Formats: sequence, C-alpha cells, structure tokens
Amino acid sequence: MSSQNPSKSSVERRALSILIVEDHTLVGLALRRTLEDADDIRVVGKSADAESAIRAARKLKPDVVVMDFALPGKTGAEATQEILKTVDTAVLILSMHSEASYVRAALDSGARGYLLKSAADLDLAEAIRQVAAGRLVFDRRLVESGVLGEMARPLSSRELEILRMIVQGKSHREIADELKIQVNTVRAHRANMMQAMGVHKAVQLALYAVARGLVKA
Repeated sequence: MSSQNPSKSSVERRALSILIVEDHTLVGLALRRTLEDADDIRVVGKSADAESAIRAARKLKPDVVVMDFALPGKTGAEATQEILKTVDTAVLILSMHSEASYVRAALDSGARGYLLKSAADLDLAEAIRQVAAGRLVFDRRLVESGVLGEMARPLSSRELEILRMIVQGKSHREIADELKIQVNTVRAHRANMMQAMGVHKAVQLALYAVARGLVKA
C-alpha cells in the first residue's frame, strides 16, 4: 500500500505562486526576501513595468500578483485590468497613495486588496494568503482615516445581512437557505447594493462592509 504522506514535490505544488510588480529594484528585492521566509509562498517572477507584468502574468499564471500602483507607462490599476481579462489570479495593490481616488481606481480594475507601502506592521505574506483565499484586504489606516467610508453608500438592514454573508464567502444558495429566501432574491439584493453604491464589480461591495466594521480589514 502506498504511503499517504505528502512528498516534498506535492508540498511545493501547494505553495502560492507570486508575481511581484515593482519598478524600484531595492523595494522589489525587499519584497522578495520578505516572502522567501514563508514556506507556503513562492515568488515565480518579477516585473518592473506594466507591459512586462501583463506578459509575465499571462505566461506564469500566478496565484497572486503583488502590484505597485505607480509604474512606468500604465498604472498598476490599468495593468491589473489587462491581466484579469485573461488570467485567473488575485491582485494585491501596494501603494504610497491613500487617497480615495487611488483606492477606487484599484478596485475598479478588479484588485482584491490595497495596502500602503509605509505600513510599519505590514504582513505581506498574510495579506497574500487572504486574497488568494478569495478575501478582500485593506490597509487598516484606510479604515481608520475614513477613506473607505467616503466610498460607501447607506444600505438596508437586510442588505447588510446579505453583504456580511457575501464577504464571508457564502454562495447565493447558502445565503438563500440560511435566510429562507429565494436565490433570485439574493441576486436582486446584490444588484441593488451595487447600484446603490455606484459600483460595477461585486468585489467592491466589501468596501461598505469594511467601512462599517462588518468585516476585519
């Protein structure tokens, strides 16, 4: 009977593959060295501009792209949008900018997280794990400063209830069963929330949840 213990190669295959996009060489090296300390994370490539990042993402198909916002040529948000057209990956934005317009641009592009580079307590490895698992990650200072709150719109108590479940990763069917409502009703609430908040991507619904403290940023 064959052994059930995972081999070294199978462990390596389970490691999250990461593409780093950063135009400053020293910053890129620092990010790579930080991630090399994590056994479950493997850096598979590094790009210094948007165009090479798009090509690398299409070739490497990483689990997560750690993307600088300010890049030569296109912005990190524009590069993210291009990447997500053809690659099934999660993008985590790193930026020096905390203004709502930058956060909005990043999330409009489809990014699943936005962290500030200046964070002294930045745990990049954990943030990568979170976005790879389908969760949204926001720098706590964006919450504390009210930036995310500026982007939110009032929602009803039922919408807040459904939103909390969506952010927890529950499917429409699971939400419907738990609340004893129809799946189409859940979809309708989701559509109404997106319209009320003026967003076009479901990922941005979490902004309100974070701003109201319904989920941990």
